[in-house]
Amino acid sequence: MQSRTPAGRPGRPRSAEADTAILAATREALVDLGWSRLTLGDVATRAGVAKTTLYRRWPGKSELVVDAVAELFDELELPDRGTLTADIEGVVLQFAAILARPECKSGLMAVVAESTRDDALRERMRASVVERQKRLVLEGRARAEARGELPAQDDPVEAARTADLIFDVVAGAVVHRSLVSGSAVDTEWARRFTAVLLEGLGAAVLRDGAGSDS
Repeated sequence: MQSRTPAGRPGRPRSAEADTAILAATREALVDLGWSRLTLGDVATRAGVAKTTLYRRWPGKSELVVDAVAELFDELELPDRGTLTADIEGVVLQFAAILARPECKSGLMAVVAESTRDDALRERMRASVVERQKRLVLEGRARAEARGELPAQDDPVEAARTADLIFDVVAGAVVHRSLVSGSAVDTEWARRFTAVLLEGLGAAVLRDGAGSDS
C-alpha cells in the first residue's frame, strides 16, 4: 500500500498520525452518515482533532473525501497468477470489491458529481486516484512482456498512451457495472470481460505490427 500525504496549506508541519486518523474517520462517517450528512465537525470529533486541523489540511468536504477514498484504491495490487489473463481477472475482482465498500460507493459517486462543476476537484481526483493507479497497467504490461505474452513497446510515448487507454477501459467497465448498472462483478463476468479486453489488445498489437512493416 502506498503512503501519501494529502495536499495542505502552508503552516505548521503535518502530522502523519493526524492525517491517518482523519481519513479513517472520514470513511467511517461515510458508512454511518453517507455523503449528504457528513460534516467536517463530525469527522473532527471521530478523529479526535480540532475542526481547524481539518481546514488547515483540506479546503472542504469534497477534497477530504477524495483523499479518503484514494487511500482505498491504494490497496489495489496486481496479483501474480502466472498469466496475463489471470492477473487481469484478479485485479478486476479486487477493484470491484473496493467499489462495493459502502464508504467507497458513497464517497466516490458524490465527488464525481461534485467534480462536474469544479475543475480543481476533478484534477485532484485525476491525480489522487487515476494517475496513481495506472501503475497497475504498467506493472501488468511489464510482467506480460517478461513472460513473452506481449511484445515489448519500445516507444515510451506510445506505451503511455496504451496504458491510459487500457486503464480507461478497465476502470470504466468495472465502475459502470458496479455503481451505475448495479450488477455483480463476479468471477464469470471478470473472465468474460478479460477475454474481450485481451482480444482487443491482441488486435491492436497485430495492427501496429502490420503498420510498422508497410
